[in-house]
Amino acid sequence: MGEANKSTSTAEEDLLLKSFFAEVSEVERDNEVIRILSCFKLNPFEYLKLPFDVSPEEVKRQYRKLSLLVHPDKCKHPQAKEAFGALAKAQKLLLDEQERDYILSQVNAAKEELLAKRKKQLKKDTASKIKSLVEEGKYDQQYESTEEFKQELKLKVREILTEQEWRRRKMQMRISEEEGRLKKDEEETKEMWKKKREHEEQWEGTREQRVSSWRDFMKGGKKAKKGETRPPKLKTEDPNKSYVQRPVKRG
Repeated sequence: MGEANKSTSTAEEDLLLKSFFAEVSEVERDNEVIRILSCFKLNPFEYLKLPFDVSPEEVKRQYRKLSLLVHPDKCKHPQAKEAFGALAKAQKLLLDEQERDYILSQVNAAKEELLAKRKKQLKKDTASKIKSLVEEGKYDQQYESTEEFKQELKLKVREILTEQEWRRRKMQMRISEEEGRLKKDEEETKEMWKKKREHEEQWEGTREQRVSSWRDFMKGGKKAKKGETRPPKLKTEDPNKSYVQRPVKRG
């Protein structure tokens, strides 16, 4: 029975939507495209024209209504496709529990800041202060339901989301810079070890030449071949000896 009622409700919504779009003019479609593209990019609630306390089901219904309004197949505006994509992204963010919770946390922070500011103002107004104390919170609730508060909240949410996004980008920039530095250090270390290996290979490659030169010298001090390194002559006190004779200390 519940499923049948749900199907009936959906069918009725479809008929209402068709009737609505049949009456929508091209100018209204164009205006909606312009509105969507002028929205604050970090707040998906603005794209879908929704309050902050809506349910996921309400998000889906509103997306369906607005997306049909600016669908590229029905709207001739040159940026209809861009607007359609922006709505899809907004719905995706609001249906993602983690993303939604993050945005609502910023909304709550904005609300607390506005209410704290209002309390400071009430302290200066004795009549308002007494009224707020007597009504025990109802005064704040009434204020939160006003258009003035909703507009202030909207602007404050923009401000906070902008600050958070700037911090995120700065952090990402620092992470990128650190990753770049580590990569550079790694490349320099690799280059150092490469040069060291090349030097060792070069040294090992001339080993036979060096040994041969030393043998020739030990056999009789033959002249070294051109290009070979010849060991220096040893200085001795006795010309008949081939070793260095250290002077003997006498007591």
